[in-house]
Amino acid sequence: MKQLLKSRAGLVLLMFLAASGFLLAYEHRVHIFTGNGILIGLLAVCVGMHLFMHGGHGGHGGDQRHKGHGNRAPSKEEEETK
Repeated sequence: MKQLLKSRAGLVLLMFLAASGFLLAYEHRVHIFTGNGILIGLLAVCVGMHLFMHGGHGGHGGDQRHKGHGNRAPSKEEEETK
């Protein structure tokens, strides 16, 4: 991700996304401010909860801090290899 931000193509992409996001919001400002903004806010909250509840990307893989994910007793073969 850091390489993308330092490259010329990455900067052009970010500027394009920022400009298109601004123009899209400007053209649809009537719809955003008349109640659909609540739906956008809820969608943003869902994305934020997903990222924070799983610890970012890669939070599903056997990490022991998540007690509910993959918390099982080791088999005899696993104990012997320790």
